Amino acid sequence: MRAALAMSMIVMVATVAVVAGRPTAVQSSPAARLRILVIHGPNMNLLGRREPQIYGTMTLDQVNAKIADVAKEIDVDLTVLQTNDEAVIVDTFQKHMDDMDGAIINAAGLSFTAVSIHDAIKAMPFPVVEVHMSNLGTRDEIHQHSILTPAARGTVMGLGWHSYTAALRAVAEIVREDRANKKK
Repeated sequence: MRAALAMSMIVMVATVAVVAGRPTAVQSSPAARLRILVIHGPNMNLLGRREPQIYGTMTLDQVNAKIADVAKEIDVDLTVLQTNDEAVIVDTFQKHMDDMDGAIINAAGLSFTAVSIHDAIKAMPFPVVEVHMSNLGTRDEIHQHSILTPAARGTVMGLGWHSYTAALRAVAEIVREDRANKKK
């Protein structure tokens, strides 16, 4: 049932494959390529239609294409998931705990209520960057305090779709820097 609520796709460099149900592991090409999980939470599938004065007119497919362009540029493979189901987000983090190098998440409305996602993020062995298209500080009271922020490595917000690409660049740089420091 949860799988039916999830819409996912795998983005590998410039190739996009749509997989029904849940994300499928990406087989990275060269060993140097990073594997980054991108999670879009509830109602993000309505981008372009839902509150365009806050979120803009770009659709989720267009946002994913922008993310994929940056991923290609910085040598990253992506596993991308959009779901309206909190449990699917937790299951996805757990499933990819050992095969991803980092993650970015826009848990959308679940950012303010989902303790289980907070706990899943804290359990990850890789950096997770929280993303919000809007600036939470300028929103109504219910949308100002994400409970995921303390669990995430950092938060990028208020930049529209650019929040995603900035977060992708940041998490890739963090992972590469951490790896370089371990080699020293």
